Amino acid sequence: MGKINVLEKQVAELIAAGEVVERPASIVKELVENSIDAGAKNITVEIKGGGVQYIRVTDNGSGIEREDVANAFLRHATSKVRVEEDLGNIRTMGFRGEALASIAAMCRVDLLTRTQADVTGTLYRIDGEETYLDDAGCPVGTTITVRDVFYNTPARMKFLKKDVSEGNSVAAAIEKAALAYPQVAFKFLRDGMVKLQTPGDGKLLSAVRCVLGKEFADNAIHVSYMEGINRVDGLICKPSIARSSRSMQNFFINCRYVRSKTCMAALEESYRNSIMVGRFPSCVLNVTIPPYAVDVNVHPAKIEVRFADERSIFNLIYYGCKTALGTQDIQPQIKADELKYNPFVAEQGKTAPEQQRLSAVEYRRAVSQLAAPTGKTSSPPLKAREGISTPSEEVAVQVKSPGISGGYADIPVYRPMMPVLEREIEKEAVTSPIELRCQREDIPPQKAYAQNMYENARLVGELFGTYIVLEHEDEMILVDKHAAHERILFNQLKKSGIEGDRQLLITPISVQLSAQEHAAVLSNDKLLHEAGLTVEDFGGNTVVVREVAPVLIGTDIKDIVVEFAGKLAGGNTQLFSKELEEMYHTIACRAAVKAHDKTPAPHLEELIRLLEEGEDLKHCPHGRPISIRMSRHEIEKKFGRLG
Repeated sequence: MGKINVLEKQVAELIAAGEVVERPASIVKELVENSIDAGAKNITVEIKGGGVQYIRVTDNGSGIEREDVANAFLRHATSKVRVEEDLGNIRTMGFRGEALASIAAMCRVDLLTRTQADVTGTLYRIDGEETYLDDAGCPVGTTITVRDVFYNTPARMKFLKKDVSEGNSVAAAIEKAALAYPQVAFKFLRDGMVKLQTPGDGKLLSAVRCVLGKEFADNAIHVSYMEGINRVDGLICKPSIARSSRSMQNFFINCRYVRSKTCMAALEESYRNSIMVGRFPSCVLNVTIPPYAVDVNVHPAKIEVRFADERSIFNLIYYGCKTALGTQDIQPQIKADELKYNPFVAEQGKTAPEQQRLSAVEYRRAVSQLAAPTGKTSSPPLKAREGISTPSEEVAVQVKSPGISGGYADIPVYRPMMPVLEREIEKEAVTSPIELRCQREDIPPQKAYAQNMYENARLVGELFGTYIVLEHEDEMILVDKHAAHERILFNQLKKSGIEGDRQLLITPISVQLSAQEHAAVLSNDKLLHEAGLTVEDFGGNTVVVREVAPVLIGTDIKDIVVEFAGKLAGGNTQLFSKELEEMYHTIACRAAVKAHDKTPAPHLEELIRLLEEGEDLKHCPHGRPISIRMSRHEIEKKFGRLG
């Protein structure tokens, strides 16, 4: 074992500072909290280069008296704790006396301050071991300027992310403070541009509108609930605008932002049976409890806390949110201009598709020509199945068929909804549909047979708005229409991507994101373009979608962007094929026909046609089976018809 050394003061300070100052956002958080504790009503934060080059925090708080300025930069020097008993009654944001000391240990710092009682302000400059103090003119309050973060610890510099990511972390810290203190007017400037400004009118809804966006604010439900001496107040969202990630869940304990699994679980449990699986509510909730009932000293950044009674906090949030939801009309409002999306037709007219009247003879001829496009007749005349009457003199046949990618596909004759007809069997003349396809597409017969389970199947109907019921020879086939369509789209995307033309949206779609999500989306715009979305920055934490791939027309574009943003913000943002495949999963799922929605019979038939022609269509991208089969023998056994 080596010799044990007592570390020098400067080395010890650098090690201790690393617990508090992890990145520029840590510095901003500590300085803003000090401003709040000083009673400031206006706080302005300005950064350059993501905060690595320059940070300035200005407030109109009480200021620091000149004789205390130098002491403020000493470790464990604080005005908020005097004796041991004070640790059990902490009501301020800061209390350890480490923030300024840790920042000064790793950065160059200038402090300009004046109290109401002083005529002249004080300038204090600290650069490593060198300090400078002098008179200065300034308004009441404090301005702290931080330059060159980690200038004397280059090893820490390599752990910093790009300036845009560091800047967004700073923005996130300011947003949390703005939500916790709506009575304080916050202003955030980033590289000379104002990115956030709150009114400071004391109304939480005003702060939410500035930070989390109009959609949340317009669909917010007020929460105010008390249980014993504990209380929860704030806003939660209506279930109809729930998101695919938890990025807009904001919990505060005595106005201190925290990450708490207890709070998260209570919130989401209150939405049970009111929200779709895989969706998460947004919230801004502040829990007010006695200081002695919570320990905020378990994490250097004070992000995590420990409750004396976890169950009481869970019940407080659960019943508070449940009560608020129960007193509101949370049913989504359907607007007149929200048309039902038909996944097979991008543009639908108000009139029925073009119809053509054909005689039975003409119809047989058309079917025969379709089966043999070269002019050779390969299908014999049709005859009625035994026991079923033949069609009348004229049969209505749809001339055009809805195509999966929009518009109408060039299919001369659509399969009609009518009693199934089968060809008269002539062994010497008949070429089976499978053989025709093999000849036409030059594919091996075994592959065609493997893909042919849906061919010649009769559409019986739709079950529960979710499953297509088919009859095929001596089998019943149940097809999950959403899973089938999802797999078809997914295969198309994997095969050819979403390159090519984009469709310009008449009304661009704006999407409000968190700071981390916003950064992830902008740094992965090429990946999103590959996924079919043209996304641009719209200022603040908002992006705007101006163009989309045709396959996405009619889908919930905003929801897709939010889900993509959550995935990118939660992991590595480099371009990996796995990430792109996950995006294709999401696009296919969102664009596919939905379960429980009634689908017209022609569209169901079109989906079955696509299954006939597709490859690798046994499971959806999530692994669920597309179809199940039950033989006539098994059905008759269930009904006791086999004796």
